[in-house]
Amino acid sequence: MKRTAHPSGLGEALLLATLACLLLSGSINAKIYTKCELAKQLTANGISRTYQGHWICLANAVSGLDSTKTTELPNQTHNYGIFQINSKEWCRVGYKGGKCNVKCEDLATDSITTAIQCSKLIQQQKGFNEWQLWQKKCKGKDLPDLSNCNAVG
Repeated sequence: MKRTAHPSGLGEALLLATLACLLLSGSINAKIYTKCELAKQLTANGISRTYQGHWICLANAVSGLDSTKTTELPNQTHNYGIFQINSKEWCRVGYKGGKCNVKCEDLATDSITTAIQCSKLIQQQKGFNEWQLWQKKCKGKDLPDLSNCNAVG
């Protein structure tokens, strides 16, 4: 009786191991901001200290302060980045477009300047009410205390 090896078993194991590494590397590289780090970025992008509590509460509510978060919605659109900006109206996948004239992928990186600029435009045009989780978790509620963030450079 001739015995044959089954290389597909090894190949499948290797494929699964590779996929696991890719998934883990994506989560390891995600930048989770602290509220003080985010406050510093907001200041650098022209957001008044008066409103930073709203922005930080929003980011915490929608993304857990994760700059690389991407969420697929039931309507086949996606939300991108620390402020979960939607692809239907504000950005385009693969190329610059939408009302913010940005690639959606550029909203979900460790550098959040593009996400802040686009979010400012959304807030100016539609207010914080554009984000349902802001209404639910931030509007009329206690906002994050940023008083101890002054020590951050």
